[in-house]
Amino acid sequence: MQEAAEVVVVEDDPTVREAVGAYLRANGYVVSTFGDGVSARTALRDGTPDVVVVDRMLPGISGDELCRDLRSFSDVPIMMLTALGQLDDRIEGFEFGADDYLAKPFSLRELLVRVGALVRRSQRGQASAGEVRVGVFAIDPLRRRVCVRGEEIALTGREYDLLLFLARNEGRPLGREEILREAWGWSFGEPSTVTVHVRRLREKIESDPRDPVHLRTEWGVGYRFSTLGDGS
Repeated sequence: MQEAAEVVVVEDDPTVREAVGAYLRANGYVVSTFGDGVSARTALRDGTPDVVVVDRMLPGISGDELCRDLRSFSDVPIMMLTALGQLDDRIEGFEFGADDYLAKPFSLRELLVRVGALVRRSQRGQASAGEVRVGVFAIDPLRRRVCVRGEEIALTGREYDLLLFLARNEGRPLGREEILREAWGWSFGEPSTVTVHVRRLREKIESDPRDPVHLRTEWGVGYRFSTLGDGS
């Protein structure tokens, strides 16, 4: 029998915290809950769960700070819960290292679906052994590590999944909806999420992100991954 996935919920509103915790437990997850960022940070440094669900506005240290701190030592999938739901707010959340973003008020069923997608993404990455080599890129699915020209680069979980999916489909134009569905396991989502992560990924893999060689825009379609001109 497969071991139940563990989810950490960090939310200062006791009603929301208890509702989310109870719903996830009822659907088979092992859940730990925290009401502030300080206690959550201490616990997360002692052990890594499968998914972290964190409110952006927390007492002590903010959800943004907690997310950034967690990213300094872990690539655990992070979902932000927040009342700040505008596009700029979502982009800012991704900049702090979040993998997903759910605006309040939200449906517990949608939360469950998104948590499940994050868990499957993590498990799929762990199970997909066999190094992927394309051009100057070497991707290790078992360790979830990426090297470019022999040098390891730091990616968030969602950036890693995006690059792996692109690399496995080198040369093929990929639409944003297909990336949402196939790379991240979302049955629904906002295409702007892909745009944000493409921009972040370009900053890490391209010599000049404003004139990308590898992660190219395919106008009217989405994106195309290429190793042409990489000097390999």
